[in-house]
Amino acid sequence: MSDLALPAARAPRRPDRGLVAALALLPLIFLVPLLIGDDFVFHVFITICLYGALATAWNIVGGFAGQLSLGHAIFYGIGAYTAGLLVPLGVSPWLGMLGGAAISAMVGVAIGLPCFRLRGPFFALATIAFLQVIRLLALHFTGLTGGAVGLMVPLQTGWEWMIFFERWPSLLIAFGLLLLTLGVTAWLRHARFGYYLVATREREPAAAAAGVDTLRVRLYAVALSAALTSMVGTFHGMYLTFIEPEAMFSLAFSVQIAMFALIGGIGTVMGPLLGTLLVVPLTELARGWLGASALGLHGFVYGTVLVLIVLFVPDGLVGLFRRAPKGSADAAEPAAPATVPATAREDIRREIGEPILVAEHLHKHFGGLAVTQDVSLSLRQGEVLGIIGPNGAGKTTLFNQLSGFLAPESGIVRIRVEGEGFIRPATPHAFARAGVGRTFQIVQPFAAMTVLENIMIGAFHHHPGRAAAREKALETAHRMGLWAQRDVEARSLTIGGLKRLEIARVMAMEPRILLLDEVMAGLNQTDVQRAIRLVESIRDSGVSIIAIEHVMQAIMALSDRVVVLNSGRVIAEGRPQEVVRDPVVVEAYLGEDFVHAHSA
Repeated sequence: MSDLALPAARAPRRPDRGLVAALALLPLIFLVPLLIGDDFVFHVFITICLYGALATAWNIVGGFAGQLSLGHAIFYGIGAYTAGLLVPLGVSPWLGMLGGAAISAMVGVAIGLPCFRLRGPFFALATIAFLQVIRLLALHFTGLTGGAVGLMVPLQTGWEWMIFFERWPSLLIAFGLLLLTLGVTAWLRHARFGYYLVATREREPAAAAAGVDTLRVRLYAVALSAALTSMVGTFHGMYLTFIEPEAMFSLAFSVQIAMFALIGGIGTVMGPLLGTLLVVPLTELARGWLGASALGLHGFVYGTVLVLIVLFVPDGLVGLFRRAPKGSADAAEPAAPATVPATAREDIRREIGEPILVAEHLHKHFGGLAVTQDVSLSLRQGEVLGIIGPNGAGKTTLFNQLSGFLAPESGIVRIRVEGEGFIRPATPHAFARAGVGRTFQIVQPFAAMTVLENIMIGAFHHHPGRAAAREKALETAHRMGLWAQRDVEARSLTIGGLKRLEIARVMAMEPRILLLDEVMAGLNQTDVQRAIRLVESIRDSGVSIIAIEHVMQAIMALSDRVVVLNSGRVIAEGRPQEVVRDPVVVEAYLGEDFVHAHSA
């Protein structure tokens, strides 16, 4: 074992200016109304705290997980009604707050199980439908909820009941809820769970291939978001002292919460609060100045601000703070001398061993089209197995079956796991746990993440801690030739860089089996040679490889065996030099020109 000295790391980034600005505003949210002492100002700042907390809680699902929920008022209403129904029984709303949070978390999971299988506008429409159903049920069960008449909260004052004659205790509770939601979101942003949520939002198939149970992390996210939303709803119900279905389960209210996050910047820690700080004071001041004539004005304010943000600051208000002028100090900072210790291993070619992956009699149809027909193959330890064939032969479909993305209609895929023998995983993350990593024919980077963060998604598979995952990602970036681009957003890489990034993300998982789906397609000759050397290095480290490739130069150089597919069937298998001379392969795929060129 030796230390691998990596190139000098760049000096630490300066703190995010949007984060610094928002943190500086936090004390003012509490102190300004105390200093002014006006009840209206107290109300405005209590509203800012409540809406800021609600928008931040929504952002866990709508921003980090990327699911546009327009039914979040469900959880707000559950929190208010749970406490409102328990207070007449002598139960403190503090206990009701916890009970409502638990109920909301369970309801969120129950709604998420079917809805998270939907995509795009269908998810948003489904959440609206659930909200309307809950609202109608609340109107119908008048004996429990009071129906359209609503419920009056008993006016029992004091900390035990969350109702006060003075405004400052309400401000203190609202401010505490805001700090709680911000703290949870800040933790989330820097935890493995948060990285997994963003990866799932960006590229769900790539996240699943990296071992992320994408449905489970979304369910955790909605449970957490629902619980926080419910807690705020409990206090708001006590603050208003009146609860009724039309207000508690309002679609307009749900849209309002989402709009604050969109205006401030979704997927960020402080964005929802910044959006709230901009819009709520404008709306409340307009209402105070104009009185009854301002009825409905808040909708006009929200719409105007949203249009301006979309047109001029599409990343939200946080985008204003992120834009650094050219020639800024951030760009001119010199590199800081540093080395990152990492475990180095010599790449020594190992002998080919026993089978590690076995696929038997795989069949798959899409409608009347047979895509794989009785396909059987095996991969041995330390071997490179090439898969070739014409377009439409079923190669990528076969890969999807070998990695859990498609279940075969018949046949089995078995993976040998040390200490367990052969197992039959069924889902992408189960294949990843068994040691199978894969790339995609069309590269799937997590575009909003940096190169290093992309690689960390793979590293989290065996290194749950952020520091350990980052160290593994730094080592992998160096080995894969991506050190210089480690802090660059993935979307800015060339096609060659993106393909190396995808391989690096998979290698950070420390797989035993690597599935490469046309990683050399679209590359120039220089990049092809570089990719061949990279795959040779991976092979020599002991990783078994199955590679789909049309670049015959790579197949001939790398493969120990080659399987040829045509129309979903295996038509040839053997050593590369033998297979390329098989008359059936020549007729189906290569053509006589290829054989003559390689015979000359």
